[in-house]
Amino acid sequence: MAAETFSLKTILRQLYFGHSTKARVFRYALLAFDLITIGYFVVSSVLDPARLHHALDYVIAGVLLLDYVARMIAAANPGRYVVSFTSLADVVVIASLIAPAFLENFAFMRVVRMLRLMRSYHLLKELRDASSWFRRNEEILQSGVNLIVFIFVVTAIVFVVEDDRNPNINNYLDALYFTVATLTTTGFGDITMTDSVGRLMTVLIMIFGVALFLRLVQTIFRPSKVRISCPDCGLNRHDTDAVHCKHCGRTLKIPTDGSWE
Repeated sequence: MAAETFSLKTILRQLYFGHSTKARVFRYALLAFDLITIGYFVVSSVLDPARLHHALDYVIAGVLLLDYVARMIAAANPGRYVVSFTSLADVVVIASLIAPAFLENFAFMRVVRMLRLMRSYHLLKELRDASSWFRRNEEILQSGVNLIVFIFVVTAIVFVVEDDRNPNINNYLDALYFTVATLTTTGFGDITMTDSVGRLMTVLIMIFGVALFLRLVQTIFRPSKVRISCPDCGLNRHDTDAVHCKHCGRTLKIPTDGSWE
């Protein structure tokens, strides 16, 4: 029995952390599954807000549960994995899928699974090694992912809190519309918070959310830079084709793969 457990652990570790083509394909498939389920959660909130059909939810919950158990077995320290943020987020997702009768309003907290995109450091490392385009645009792509995750998580909180309180927020799309209008400071006013909890939440989104939102957007749209520290002045962001440091004029030797775009 111990030998079988060891063998299973070895196989799972190779799949989740290995460098073989089979392991990479397996992890890319898991990432694709995550993206598909996130899209399903968002679309179903608009098309089926009453959550009358749960068969697909149970199938997704079964797959996520298998993935959760497999990750726990493959982890070097299962106890630490169980209390990790990613693991706790998965527990919330699975619970929301298999207990809709008790967590109907909180079902959309399962979009916190999008945080897995921010935690996939091993996958990001693979993309750095495999794609020069990814290496050149890594900061922009990471900021884009962070921005999407942030918007959807805030939207989930708005929906969960206001679904039964605000008659103007009837589905996830309404909550997304309000969140984006607030974060961009557009404030059309067609959806407003009328209760104290909603107004307090809006204040928090304005104070903390707008600053983070603008910072992420700025990172996405600012000119592409390469990170290399100037040995004289310490400036660590330079143009990709820079020969001299713009701050002190020191000659730089920026590594390049020889491609020009």
